[in-house]
Amino acid sequence: MPKFLVQASYTPEGTKGLLAEGASGRRAAVDQVVADLGGAVEAMYFVFGEDDLVCIIDFPDPVSMAAISLRVKASGALRTRATPLLTLAEVDEAIRRQVAFRAPGT
Repeated sequence: MPKFLVQASYTPEGTKGLLAEGASGRRAAVDQVVADLGGAVEAMYFVFGEDDLVCIIDFPDPVSMAAISLRVKASGALRTRATPLLTLAEVDEAIRRQVAFRAPGT
């Protein structure tokens, strides 16, 4: 199953919801929405800095990740970005593939 690193920052309105619901309440909500699309939350952490939250999520396909991402962003409660994660074996496979590329100017 494809994995994604999700990084999120709460908006002021989203932060009010977090304060009212608590971190475990948000984890339950994330688990539910991800499971509804056939995925699973591998890890979820609250962090300091530019982001407030990071997750590693497994989904059956990238379209499921896009569906959740669009709904979350439309809510206005969080600003998110999702990065596909590749296994070492997937990178090794990519290395073995022949690619006809010419750098600019060469």
